[in-house]
Amino acid sequence: MTIRSTNNSKRYKRALEKLGKKEIKVGIFGEDNYEYGNNADLVTIAGVHEFGTTIVPKKAQYLTIPLVPEAKNKSASDFPDLKAIGLEDGSGVLARVNGDKIEPVFALLKSVTIPERSFIRTGFDNNVDKIGDKIDMLFTEVIELNIDPDVFTDMIGMEFAGMIQRHARTVSSPPNAASTRNVKGSSNPLHDTGRMIGAIRHEVE
Repeated sequence: MTIRSTNNSKRYKRALEKLGKKEIKVGIFGEDNYEYGNNADLVTIAGVHEFGTTIVPKKAQYLTIPLVPEAKNKSASDFPDLKAIGLEDGSGVLARVNGDKIEPVFALLKSVTIPERSFIRTGFDNNVDKIGDKIDMLFTEVIELNIDPDVFTDMIGMEFAGMIQRHARTVSSPPNAASTRNVKGSSNPLHDTGRMIGAIRHEVE
């Protein structure tokens, strides 16, 4: 007869120690390296939506805000036929003028305030109990060595990132301005090309 020890206490201890060293992070990763005149990166854009901000021109007299889909992601210099109209009150438009017909292309503004539309923090708050339940459900499997701690933390991080992505797609308040909806073709204030929401992911350290 062969007697084998079934004492897995050392293995359990190693699994717990390994799990205790893990840290799951969920969000949009990178550095905010925005410089005036360059396209903003996703981290910068996410921060603007998450906390809100007021934007003012640094090297020009006015901000140029697209009013038509044609002007999206373009600058006023791409439209050499535009004329400034209505600047007497401190703001106005750049428009195409053809006789009596005026077609505004850009709004000229001294500042633009983007309201806070938290999606990372509110996504966490709205889903932390659900992900906690998931952790409780699988934790025994990890302790009993049926799931590797690396696999477990990756599963939890991936699921939590998916929850926050889904939450971000539901954010509707404060709504976009009518001019923004016209340019974007979407009423969701956080959804344009989908790149920002798609960039929400997880990391395990």
